[in-house]
Amino acid sequence: MHTPVRVRIAPSPTGEPHIGTAYTALVNEAFAKQYGGTFVVRVEDTDQVRSTKESEDAIFSSLKWLGFEWQEGPDIGGPYGPYRQTERREIYKKYVNDLLEKGHAFVCFCTPERLDTMRAIQKKLGKSPKYDGQCLNLSKEEVAQRIAAGEPHVVRMKVPTEGVCTFHDHVFGEISIPYADVDMQVIMKGDGLPTYHLAVVVDDHLMKITHVIRGEEWLSSVPKHILLHQYFGFAVPEFMHLPVLRNPDRTKLSKRKNHTSISWFERQGYLPVAVRNFLMSFFVQAAEGEEEMLTNEEFYAKFKPENINRAGAVFDLQKLDWFNGRWLRERTSDADFLQQVQAWATQRGTLKQALLLAKTRIGKFADLPSLVGPLLSGSFTPTAEQFAGLKTTPAQTAAILAAALEIAEKSPQFTAEVLWEKLKALEEPLGVKARLITAPLFIAIGGKAQGLPLTESMAVLGRALCRDRLRAALNVFAEAKPEQEPGTDDKHL
Repeated sequence: MHTPVRVRIAPSPTGEPHIGTAYTALVNEAFAKQYGGTFVVRVEDTDQVRSTKESEDAIFSSLKWLGFEWQEGPDIGGPYGPYRQTERREIYKKYVNDLLEKGHAFVCFCTPERLDTMRAIQKKLGKSPKYDGQCLNLSKEEVAQRIAAGEPHVVRMKVPTEGVCTFHDHVFGEISIPYADVDMQVIMKGDGLPTYHLAVVVDDHLMKITHVIRGEEWLSSVPKHILLHQYFGFAVPEFMHLPVLRNPDRTKLSKRKNHTSISWFERQGYLPVAVRNFLMSFFVQAAEGEEEMLTNEEFYAKFKPENINRAGAVFDLQKLDWFNGRWLRERTSDADFLQQVQAWATQRGTLKQALLLAKTRIGKFADLPSLVGPLLSGSFTPTAEQFAGLKTTPAQTAAILAAALEIAEKSPQFTAEVLWEKLKALEEPLGVKARLITAPLFIAIGGKAQGLPLTESMAVLGRALCRDRLRAALNVFAEAKPEQEPGTDDKHL
């Protein structure tokens, strides 16, 4: 390879740091190491409704915990910054205007209501929902008049109605997708920020990315991205799409069936090196009798894209436990073990905060383990008997747990004060007093009806572990409807 290799990961700060980010980062890092290239981290934060500083900080903290090192990014800078998309707004406007001037894009005034109706009709007819071209041929004069009148609008890219896009992928080989199956994607939203599809193409070009290594779910978007590269006159990078991680039942890895937050693995007390080794095992299959425990250097030497299993790897926590146990027993000295235990207990001030919360609730130090224990524990599942003595009905209890789970998922800030305000606000919609709302949450979060202050404990535990415990508690109520899982955004893959 004569062109210096440059790869990137581009997580979206819209929730807990996903283990899929680490899965993708591992391959990008290995590829850069193999070819003496550069590994870049870019934050794709154009979703202003869901993006948060808390989430961005958690992403960087989790990646660093796992030992990843990048050469360019928003935290350390670099020659092709800025590395946050919201800081590149003016750059994108120039390229959108270029597409409009060359006739490769058009202004669309369709309302959300019209688009919903259009998609509903298409579904009834058995067609894949996609834009029908309503605004495709508006005159420049009409467009200018409607924009001047303040009519809301977006910008969409044009897509050929005939032909096939054929490209090579380093994992899946040659792929052909008819343009008839490709939507006329929105590339600039009404708020003036780009969508992923435009921003990723512009950023990859300006940051000189040579190889786009990301999740399999983006395969269907490659024709859009190749078209945009061609419209702009950019060189098209090489593609490597990684098979999706799967639950043991072979469904796509999801937080409803498995643990997906890197923060959860950190709080459980897994060794970072064991989590990395677990992820490495998805790409390097050990021969019979061959050692499965790999250092970073050993993985970099053995990794080959052509050997990746297209069916996807099974995310089996028992295998992770096996790796973690071996690293603890075989590769960790007593001194390192004690140091790592201390680091785990004191991470993000957990032990200190837990002890201070317990101060006003103990008569002697021997009372501490039972009070502080739940804040240092991992996952646990309460029993139906624990909820039986509550003054709420099973249906009300399930509703409280489901509402609290939604708060844990969606609250932009995860502080004791914010959590309390949101829980107290459930009184009217649930028809239950605040003291009755907190009762089942004490059991779900702390494992018993009484304990340390509830929302303060939740803040110490963190979003990932609270979500895990609330979901486990909700699953106790078999007759209750399963919660609707909040939408996930896998752009980071």
